[in-house]
Amino acid sequence: MDGDTTKMKISQMLEILNEIAPFETQESWDNSGLIIGSADFEFEKIYLSLDIDSRLIDNIEENSLLITHHPLIFKGLKEINYDKYPSNIVQKLISKNISLIAMHTNYDKAHLNQYVAEEILGYEVVEKDEFVCYFLVDDRFESFAKRVADSLKLPILKSVGKEKFIKKAAITTGSGGELIPYIKADCFLSGDIKYHQAYEAMENGLNLIEIGHFESEIFFAESLSKNLKKFDIQAIIANSKNPFTYKTLN
Repeated sequence: MDGDTTKMKISQMLEILNEIAPFETQESWDNSGLIIGSADFEFEKIYLSLDIDSRLIDNIEENSLLITHHPLIFKGLKEINYDKYPSNIVQKLISKNISLIAMHTNYDKAHLNQYVAEEILGYEVVEKDEFVCYFLVDDRFESFAKRVADSLKLPILKSVGKEKFIKKAAITTGSGGELIPYIKADCFLSGDIKYHQAYEAMENGLNLIEIGHFESEIFFAESLSKNLKKFDIQAIIANSKNPFTYKTLN
């Protein structure tokens, strides 16, 4: 499929995606899979994105398929109010006949964490434990932290700990603060670290680097695109924008 002229059914795409990252491996609270559309729907173009925003949908052609990392709908909606998120996005998708599939925790476990560790940071994963990938660093914390910040293009370096030799590190892209008590490494990389989670890590001697939710998972589309090419499927990377802005105030 070249992404432009050959039609394909959603059911066929779901079978391929299930080979890439089985949907049955998603967490019980997750909502990966077909969210909007029909298994019998035929589409011509595939777009890949971390999330969905209005600007993104405005630039997607009608009768297409959008595959995102984060599910637009996690829980049951109590109302469909077109003036509020996510109902406004649902309306836009349906009006343009755009189908939506999410590849979330199943893709995290199968590919994304390892992809960021190896393809973006440049380390070899030596161990995988569900959402956590471990890799050897053998470097001082300061130089390791700079490498991470440069590789992920972090706007600021937010960390816990210092002056420590990092032999082994672990990464969980997105939000992994709840995993801190179980990390068996010298340094943990993750996003959305809460204040008291940082305290816990500090007191337990675990160095942290806050790698941001958006900044660490923006590589989803790039990673999935490479996996789809193994099936001769071309997709358009059309990432959503980071909702946060960073400014230096004088």
